[in-house]
Amino acid sequence: MNKEPIIVKSHDIHLDSEYTQWIHEIKERYRNTQIKAAVKVNSEQLLFNWLLGKDLVTRKAEEKWGTGIVEQVSLDMQNEFPHAKGFSTTNLWNMKKWFLFYSSNYEKLQLLVGEMDTTEIKSKTGNVLQHLKLQQVVGEMEFPKIFAFVPWGHHIQIITKCRSAEEAAFYIKKIATEGWSRSTLINYIESDYYGKSGGAISNFDTQLPSVQSKLAQAITKETYDLGFITLPPDYAEEDLEDALEKNITQFLLELGKGFAFVGRQKEIIVAGKARKIDMLFYHIPLKCYIVVELKVKSFEPEFAGKLNFYVNAVDELMKTHDENPTIGLLICKNMNQTEVQWAFQGIRTPMGVATYDKVKMKEIEKQLPSVEEIQARIERAEEEFKLNLQNK
Repeated sequence: MNKEPIIVKSHDIHLDSEYTQWIHEIKERYRNTQIKAAVKVNSEQLLFNWLLGKDLVTRKAEEKWGTGIVEQVSLDMQNEFPHAKGFSTTNLWNMKKWFLFYSSNYEKLQLLVGEMDTTEIKSKTGNVLQHLKLQQVVGEMEFPKIFAFVPWGHHIQIITKCRSAEEAAFYIKKIATEGWSRSTLINYIESDYYGKSGGAISNFDTQLPSVQSKLAQAITKETYDLGFITLPPDYAEEDLEDALEKNITQFLLELGKGFAFVGRQKEIIVAGKARKIDMLFYHIPLKCYIVVELKVKSFEPEFAGKLNFYVNAVDELMKTHDENPTIGLLICKNMNQTEVQWAFQGIRTPMGVATYDKVKMKEIEKQLPSVEEIQARIERAEEEFKLNLQNK
């Protein structure tokens, strides 16, 4: 939050709007300096970790000096630098594992992060855009510059939990551009955000320009995790919509970055007849509306026709000339890939189909007897007990 400048009462100065603007620029300049310094420090530390991990691998340290050499290096470094952190045996093993993870996939990694290194990365602090100009290792393997925007603890989580260089590069880019905390990273990895991203079956590649097509595919998922809602066992589409609207914040998080909620059961008038869209969103980076239709059963070909109708209607009635074509997204209980692909043939609007899972079911309430019923049962039991005694 920007604070107002402190006004000092003096006969020697006069503070006006020009001064306010100037002091704001000074603050931003200093903030940028702090960010650059933090990135530089992180870069140098990571570069050290990378080179030490490389040494342990390329020098074949364990073969040359014995299986306890990592522990010995740890002791020597801690004795020399007693106040420094990061020289534990565990951390040294992580350095070696870090280098090994990427060295075995190095050519693939270069292709994956090469584009990232030349693009502007949004800083986590102050919304500052900077070109990465960081030191590289001269030699056979260069240190990927984008690594400097990822804290060491995040790197350890990535190499421990990710299964491929592609998956690792995906999370590295997300951390660098969106400023994820370590707990956020862990949650996304454990929910397989990488596996679910860009997995919807779609016709984006044929119905959208290349750049927009790639972004549209990237923002969709194969399966949406709706574990944050609870529904009755025999729930209907209306119940699903109700639950998503009540938990719209969590649903927006599940949809991904850039989605804005426009409304539920959004009414549009076509040929004098009112029609209602299940849920309507706007994607800010794509600069387009996204029509979301929900189905609580498996995909049927006729669903594509209805979605196509709504997408065309939004294009005609709501989209402005400077906005991109509306996208349709059908989220259903299940789908068959062949059925979806055949249903898309001949459709000229951009659409995708995904599924949802992990909805929690409400427990059926047990029918408990009333107080009166319990009292009546007790009285009957007492009478039966007395009769049994008399009969004896």
